[in-house]
Amino acid sequence: MVNLITALRLFLVVPVLLSLENSLYVLAGILIILAWISDWLDGMLARKSQKTDFGAHFDPFVDKVFVLLVLSFFLSKGEIELLPYVLLLFREFSASFLRSESARALKSLPASPLGKLKAGFEFLTLLSLCFGGPSETLLWLSVIFAYASLYEYAIKYWLLKDA
Repeated sequence: MVNLITALRLFLVVPVLLSLENSLYVLAGILIILAWISDWLDGMLARKSQKTDFGAHFDPFVDKVFVLLVLSFFLSKGEIELLPYVLLLFREFSASFLRSESARALKSLPASPLGKLKAGFEFLTLLSLCFGGPSETLLWLSVIFAYASLYEYAIKYWLLKDA
């Protein structure tokens, strides 16, 4: 069930992008809220009992795809700056690298509270871009939390690697 909820979020990116392309920003915002709820719900269910190895890799992958594709739309329309986008992109590749390296060593690098905070600010940024809010501020806060959580992941990775 958890992985189906995560898959729903992945498939929601297409109607979100189509809505944005057709200037249906309110509909896109509603779909983004639905994606955010699905992220919260699958996380809650996974923590309770339905955690799988597949889901532990699938969920962060879907989060990255969803957020970065929607941000790519806003970048293409000139609604966000290139620098914070590139910084987030680099962070996501770096975090994925650390996770894959730890998985290769059969060690787990679970999501951190800072990573969850980063994800929350990314969803808030997307909503702000749809509904007209302080999106630049929220995007930069996402970048700050992204790098704080990357630092945390790097420390955990080095500690796991040396254990």
